[in-house]
Amino acid sequence: MFEQNLTSEALTVTTVTAQDQIAQKPLRDSVKVSVKNYLAQLNGQDVDDLYELVLAEVEQPLLDMIMQYTRGNQTRAASMMGINRGTLRKKLKKYGMN
Repeated sequence: MFEQNLTSEALTVTTVTAQDQIAQKPLRDSVKVSVKNYLAQLNGQDVDDLYELVLAEVEQPLLDMIMQYTRGNQTRAASMMGINRGTLRKKLKKYGMN
């Protein structure tokens, strides 16, 4: 189909500081900061669904953008995500995106 030469380094978060400076950092750094802040707010309490919480925060917008990019073509979207179409359909249904 096409040669994939992009790495996860291409997934960045761009922020603008108060001094109008543009900063880019890898998405993983933003996830780390968000999880660290979340854990700090727990004040020692346990949580049992953190994985699902974080996954949903990333997965839903990912699905939304991929479906927009592919203009709703589920076969192409599933291929881009490296999952089968049935799994994609299940995830779309989970988030009410079907």
